[in-house]
Amino acid sequence: MEDYDLYDVLAELGWGMNPRTRHDRALAFTYKHEDWLFGLPRTAAATIRAIANQFERGGTEGLENPQIFQTPEVKSAGGLPALQAAGQPAELLKETKQRMFAA
Repeated sequence: MEDYDLYDVLAELGWGMNPRTRHDRALAFTYKHEDWLFGLPRTAAATIRAIANQFERGGTEGLENPQIFQTPEVKSAGGLPALQAAGQPAELLKETKQRMFAA
């Protein structure tokens, strides 16, 4: 289950939930939360999409990486300054994670 995040592996083992690949979860996030993303400033939404791409590549570890704002894709999308312009970066990141795992 290399294409799956640990969250989905444990959810399957513990609760019998159907696991989703990291790709499917990231895609569902951008689709199901499109209205939320469009409600954010353009650069903040681009940064959050780049963060979702980090999840697709590295799973939960990618989201929890303290250097996530230093990755080239997140930096070029607007990075931390883009999230600061949209509100509290820690809260936006927390909401992104909640929405990612609810997708």
